[in-house]
Amino acid sequence: MNTDRYWAANVRLVLVLLAIWFAVSYGAGILFVDVLDRVTLPGTGVPLGFWFAQQGSIYVFVVLIFVYVVRMNRLDRAFGGGGAE
Repeated sequence: MNTDRYWAANVRLVLVLLAIWFAVSYGAGILFVDVLDRVTLPGTGVPLGFWFAQQGSIYVFVVLIFVYVVRMNRLDRAFGGGGAE
C-alpha cells in the first residue's frame, strides 16, 4: 500500500469537509445571516440565517460525519486496508 498517497487523500478529504463546515457555520450563520434572514423556513416563520446559526450548522456537521465515514471506507478499500500499516 502506498501510505503517502493514502494519507494525502485522507488529509485532502478532511480539509474539504472542514472547509464546507466552516462555510456553513461561519458563512451562513454569521457573515450572510442578514441576507439569509430575508427568507423564512416554510411553515415556521423562522428566519433562515437564524436557523443556520442555531441548528443548521449542527445538522450539516452530522451529515459531514456520515460523508467522512463513507468516503474513508471507500478510501480504505481502494488502498487495501487502513493507513496504520
